[in-house]
Amino acid sequence: MSEVIMYTTAVCPYCVAAKNFLKSRGAGYTEVRVDIDPVARALMMEKSKRTSVPQIFINDTHVGGYDDLVALDRAGGLKPLLETTP
Repeated sequence: MSEVIMYTTAVCPYCVAAKNFLKSRGAGYTEVRVDIDPVARALMMEKSKRTSVPQIFINDTHVGGYDDLVALDRAGGLKPLLETTP
């Protein structure tokens, strides 16, 4: 199964939506809270070139945020990405 890492904050509704969406697809994930870890926020910004959350990575592939995740699923690209092993 794929390694999914999601950078989030506690008060982000899109983070909650992304977590629920991944759960509905049977995907587990590791959550990294950037609101309580400034080093993790810096790493997220370096890797994604974005400051907003969520930022989702699947096997080191930057998916983007919630809207990007849903668009990837609608285009048929999420399932194969989730089925690959790191």
